[in-house]
Amino acid sequence: MRTQEKKRLALACAQACLALATLPFHGQARACDDCDDTVHAKPTNSAGPVHKLGLVLISGSAPSSLPNNIPTTLESISAAEIAKSINATDAEDALKYLPSLLVRKRYIGDYNHAVLSTRASGTGNSARSLVFADGIPISNLLGNGASFTPRWGLVTPEEIERVDVLYGPFSAAYSGNSVGAVVDYQTRSPKAFEAHAKAGVFVQPFELYGSNKTYGGHHTSASLGDRAGALSWWINLNHLDSEGQPQTFVVKPLSGSNAAASATPLSGAVAGMDKNNQPWLILGAGTQYRTQQDHAKLKLAYDINPVLRASYTLGWWGNSAVGRSESYLRDASGQAFYAAPAHSGTAKASPIAIDGRAYTLGANDFGQSRDELRHQMQGLSIKSHSKGLFDFELAASRYAYERDESRSALLARPASEAGGAGRLSDLAGTGWTTLAAKAQLRPSASHVIELGLQQERYQWQQRVSDVADWINGAPTALFTAFSGKTQLNSAYAQEAWTISPELKAVIGLRLEDWRALDGSKTSAAGKTVNFERRSEQYVSPKAALGYALSEDWSLKLSTGRAVRMPTAGELFQGGVNAAGVYVESDPTTNPNLKPERGWTSELSALWASGTQQQLRATLFLEDTRDALYSQTTVVDGKNISSTQNIGRIRTLGLELSYQAADLFLQGLELQGSLTYADSKILANEGFVAKPGDTLGMQQPRVPKWRASGLIGYAITPELSASYGLRYSGPQYGTLNNSDPNGSTYQGFSKFFTTDVRLQWRVNKQWTLAGGIDNLNNYQYWNFHPYPQRTYHAELKFDL
Repeated sequence: MRTQEKKRLALACAQACLALATLPFHGQARACDDCDDTVHAKPTNSAGPVHKLGLVLISGSAPSSLPNNIPTTLESISAAEIAKSINATDAEDALKYLPSLLVRKRYIGDYNHAVLSTRASGTGNSARSLVFADGIPISNLLGNGASFTPRWGLVTPEEIERVDVLYGPFSAAYSGNSVGAVVDYQTRSPKAFEAHAKAGVFVQPFELYGSNKTYGGHHTSASLGDRAGALSWWINLNHLDSEGQPQTFVVKPLSGSNAAASATPLSGAVAGMDKNNQPWLILGAGTQYRTQQDHAKLKLAYDINPVLRASYTLGWWGNSAVGRSESYLRDASGQAFYAAPAHSGTAKASPIAIDGRAYTLGANDFGQSRDELRHQMQGLSIKSHSKGLFDFELAASRYAYERDESRSALLARPASEAGGAGRLSDLAGTGWTTLAAKAQLRPSASHVIELGLQQERYQWQQRVSDVADWINGAPTALFTAFSGKTQLNSAYAQEAWTISPELKAVIGLRLEDWRALDGSKTSAAGKTVNFERRSEQYVSPKAALGYALSEDWSLKLSTGRAVRMPTAGELFQGGVNAAGVYVESDPTTNPNLKPERGWTSELSALWASGTQQQLRATLFLEDTRDALYSQTTVVDGKNISSTQNIGRIRTLGLELSYQAADLFLQGLELQGSLTYADSKILANEGFVAKPGDTLGMQQPRVPKWRASGLIGYAITPELSASYGLRYSGPQYGTLNNSDPNGSTYQGFSKFFTTDVRLQWRVNKQWTLAGGIDNLNNYQYWNFHPYPQRTYHAELKFDL
């Protein structure tokens, strides 16, 4: 094809892109590796933006697995920036100040609820983002919700080289789960011998309701790495011992009945208002975790020849957690009261009297739990990097739940301290595997073509059993069992054209074959219900444009379709009552859920002034059909609550991002962001309390306003200080927005927090650091209470 014909075809595609994207796109993006007008974003030893018009290429010692040819929003943070500015105890802390992102980290070491929220996705939608570690998926796409957190424990802060975040579903290389964002952690790959060790402590004085204690813990890590000829290796070990603040509370609605004379009179309950502004009593803390985590990572890389590399990663993560409860109630003698004494190991409810009113304390309201997790991650890849006509990559990964047991007591304290009846949930055999074959063709300096084949398999396997001894006992009778698999086979093609020095276009297409199979659930009676196999196919087009207006201004436009498939947990889990019984064709398990389908578009304007300042404004639109949420609908005349499809949710928003270095003062670095998101439910057949009560309401857990800011200052070459701010506006946890009181247990509140950090490089080997998170001690909630003021101290050795 002649050059003129290529240009005409490219311009026609560009016009089609503009027509598709009713709203469009941004700023900091990535370019093809061999383009001559790429922008090299801030290197790891500097936080200041470095700009040249065109697309943006993230540079540094670690290569990113994210696509390098999409002109769309991409943000990045380096290891040096993390060390200087963030009191990082977990991998997810690296995302703390990036625009529009929030990790629902309830306490240090939060292993089962720290899900990621993005521009148009709340913390209840964990399956709407992807997280990778060196290109290996650690997102938990077995389900969708607060308990399906990414496996952050497979990355430690000390091994991070850089974190890249790609916003939106604009790359054909990723499934529809990328609709919110794609996060990739790049870990260290040594070029010479290096050794590191780090030790830190943290302390949190906590006061809420009747709880008034100090919690804390410590973390240690050690790393070794080297390169000898063609072989490089890296070993990282990490240990965390953390005691978090209470997460749940035992609550009772205010009673209007007088207590019977036989009820036990108690004091100590704390009066409050629930999320609907109805009065209730808080009787005690229900769950307070102490978690001990160990991490081990081995990375090997071998250069087969100058342009071909084989890499292998083996990661292991173990977690032991103890969940305790604490009663605020006191009997006449001043002793803590939990429940009536158990007889012959059986649970017994307790009639109690508080201020003369009648209440019933459940036998296991004050429960206890023990979790034991042993997970393993493996990844193998062979990749060429000739930068010539053809490069390829073959990759495979496996994430396995080698052991995953959660034990809970059916008796209250103190009877359960020595054991007794309980329940065991076992997820051994659960996990996921991926296979990928990718190719990159460069037929000319202005053309880059990417092709790929992928397979993702997710297996959910859960067995819940009764145990005679909840602490160590073996399973006895079956309570319930759930199992199911999903599989996604994909093929994609993506082409990037440099139409002119000022204009670039990217067109992509993703073809997907999705299957749900082997779904079943078994009741306590032993009856098993099997679900039919499903197989569906979808096509997702993508497009992007980048245009240089002048030496200081550029525009970026991108649009893409995303199809987020239902997870095995959404399809097959649930539908069994508290007694482990269900009826035939129970509607609360819905194996026929539709996938979420939507278009996301963004338009960005980027302004840069030399190497000192960079400002980005991004207008974004996400229009989603059949969004997946738990809600109520009428089935055969009965109100049924289950995961269902919501007809339409539309989010329209604006994101501003600013960075500056050495602008007002040498050594002063500034960065900040502001996001507005108007996210509304436009169509829905389901409801919360009555039909139609969700229409026009704000999407749960998506605040209209959020902002972050970070100020860093190099006081001397050895001493640096930082001050961070984060804000989130009011939000709701229910689909009909009937929970206006966010500042309470089970509420979703606004917040404004500030953090400080000081780092002193004593000499070449030793570094001291200290800081305070939530310096202003803001009390805020995301169903559970977030941490209050927390003090950090660290000592690091580098050889």
